[in-house]
Amino acid sequence: MSAPSARPSYAAVLRVPHARGAFLAALPARLSYGTVALALMLTVTRATGSYTVAGTVMALFGATGVLLSPCRAALVDRHGPRRALLPMALLYAVLLCVLAAAGSAPGTPAAVLAATAALAGACTPPLGPTMRAVWAALLPDRGLLQRAYSLDGVAEELLFVTGPLLVGVVVGVAAPAAGVLLSAALVAAGTLAFVLSPATDALRPAGRAGKPGAPASPRRGTGRALRQPVLVAAAVGLTLSGVELLVVAFAGHRHLGDSAVAWVLAALSAGSAAGGLLNGAVTWSAPARVRLPFLAGGFGLAVAAAGFAPGPGTLVAALVCAGLFVAPALTTTYLIADEAAEPGFRVRAGAWVNTAVNAGMSAGAAATGLLVERLPLTVCFAVSGAVAVAAALVPGRVRGGGPTPDRGADGDAPARPRSRARASEE
Repeated sequence: MSAPSARPSYAAVLRVPHARGAFLAALPARLSYGTVALALMLTVTRATGSYTVAGTVMALFGATGVLLSPCRAALVDRHGPRRALLPMALLYAVLLCVLAAAGSAPGTPAAVLAATAALAGACTPPLGPTMRAVWAALLPDRGLLQRAYSLDGVAEELLFVTGPLLVGVVVGVAAPAAGVLLSAALVAAGTLAFVLSPATDALRPAGRAGKPGAPASPRRGTGRALRQPVLVAAAVGLTLSGVELLVVAFAGHRHLGDSAVAWVLAALSAGSAAGGLLNGAVTWSAPARVRLPFLAGGFGLAVAAAGFAPGPGTLVAALVCAGLFVAPALTTTYLIADEAAEPGFRVRAGAWVNTAVNAGMSAGAAATGLLVERLPLTVCFAVSGAVAVAAALVPGRVRGGGPTPDRGADGDAPARPRSRARASEE
């Protein structure tokens, strides 16, 4: 545990006993999520020669991964990382190996690929939610926790940028199935190293959390308290995926080529990483629930303004500005989920936020695809941004139960003793 710090820093976060080891151990496993999507899509496309089959397989893989995320997180809450996370990761890795073998074998039926992908998605280990729950358990100081979540978010952003690049290198010298096997090796080895870290001991299974006879399900107020972060996370995910498709359409209308798309989206990611680091370095005077509407609204307005960009240079600048709000908004949703969760439900609370982001991204791509074919790009950018602005209107106070417990200006817990243990999340 770390003593509260007046001016906490990223270095202070990594100096907390066992925190750095757990964080670094989890990174290879989380990198696998950045490599698997592209590698699996290339493998199925080459095996079947059909983009329709590849799209169906990826949809099933993603759907079971997203929709069952809270259920998998509940297993980690109930049994602890070592008993739940490691078997899940090993089964997931085995199924990826089966997919790689099936994709390499000529004549494999599409139904076999689809069924195996759906099973693999259902076993995806909730590494992000578990790591953030570990951060929350290790860091009682809310200022340090804010910086830990910011650091975690920026690292995740970089992993999802690095993953496809790594797959590109692999497929340059081997078959795409090698990228799927690499993803399996990363998740198995990384999860094993992570759960063996002493830091995971801080996450007590729900059966041992709190007093004997503690309720086996979260209180009703917890669900109400999660409404704001879940809805905002879904809206940010929807807007974000919409922007990615709109950038592709922007480049197509101006005949800029695929390389321009890559640079524009890289600018969005760079803005998000910079915003995440800045968010973690600032000592905020307002609680997380008060900051979240401004972050979501700022993101939405910046996206709407990007629609008026006359050329790629202006669009890059606009999306850098939009990106500055992305990581801070998502980090803040995780902080609020941490405050809202009852003891023994940390991983689940964060998984709900994660599920909301992923579901929003899936819905956003589909909805934006329909809009692009019917409306001018300027209007499409405005509609996409309006979703995030609308989410800023979701009330942060919990009806019937008052606001969430006051944790001070920067979200720090008050000095007086509290009636219940601090909660957390993804």
